[in-house]
Amino acid sequence: MTKDLIAITDWTGREIRDLFGLAAGLKDENKRCKRHPHLEGQILAMVFQKPSMRTRVSFEVGMAQLGGHAVVLSPSEIGIGKRESASDIARVLSRYCHGIMARLFGHDLILDLARHAAVPVINGLTDFNHPCQILGDLFTILEFRDGFEGLKVSYIGDGNNVVHSWLNAAARLPFTLHLACPEGYDPRPEVVENAVKAGLSDIRIFRDPREAVRDADVVYTDVWASMGQEEEAEKRKRAFKGYQVDEALLAGAKEKVRVMHCLPAHRGDEITDSVMEGPHSIVFDQAENRLHIQKAILVTLMGKNRKDR
Repeated sequence: MTKDLIAITDWTGREIRDLFGLAAGLKDENKRCKRHPHLEGQILAMVFQKPSMRTRVSFEVGMAQLGGHAVVLSPSEIGIGKRESASDIARVLSRYCHGIMARLFGHDLILDLARHAAVPVINGLTDFNHPCQILGDLFTILEFRDGFEGLKVSYIGDGNNVVHSWLNAAARLPFTLHLACPEGYDPRPEVVENAVKAGLSDIRIFRDPREAVRDADVVYTDVWASMGQEEEAEKRKRAFKGYQVDEALLAGAKEKVRVMHCLPAHRGDEITDSVMEGPHSIVFDQAENRLHIQKAILVTLMGKNRKDR
């Protein structure tokens, strides 16, 4: 049985597909204002090193809609890994709460939380991966097409934590994933290798974005400098010149291509304002679906209020 969500590869393809079905049902019930108190009386601890509007609001609203409650722990309040160890925090929060969501810098911290917690742990983001985001994105794609067979996703930009989760997804679900990254900004080789070894998806890395987006169903991008990389911003702007998602780049994709961005966006850098606001954009659909997929994750992990070890 699924115990945590640290990486998409923690779950089987069947579990992921079941998650999408649950998210669709919860979304439909939400639209019809139908109560779904699956987690009535339960508490989710939310540990933040990195701030985030979408992560905080979607998890907090999600818990409220499921009949539970979320407790927010800011960096100044908890100091994970500095003021107090992740292992001690995990054991204390397990005595107070029914689940833990953490949005952190170091991936080792989320691993320590999961290792020592007696309740489910959800990775809200680390510098290594971002599973909730990509699960929500895949759920969004399913709203615009039937299944993943024949799907081509083209990612343009930095081989960052978002890309690592796209690669994890490609190891569990069959689709084409083409990446365009400048030299020196590829995803970690071991993550690429593991995804390729799974043998489900066509995975390739290009230097030319135009090659990567050829006949793409989805063109995806992210900021060139993530949180914690602010000092590299100007250097990265130079390295990523030519990797902007604009109308000229989209011309090489399919006519009904969908454009996605995990937000926040730096309009005018990795994506133009006209593309963000244009007819191909489903950026705000995917932002909304963070709520619905995370509710499904919460119900899946916390619905029986136990964690087998």
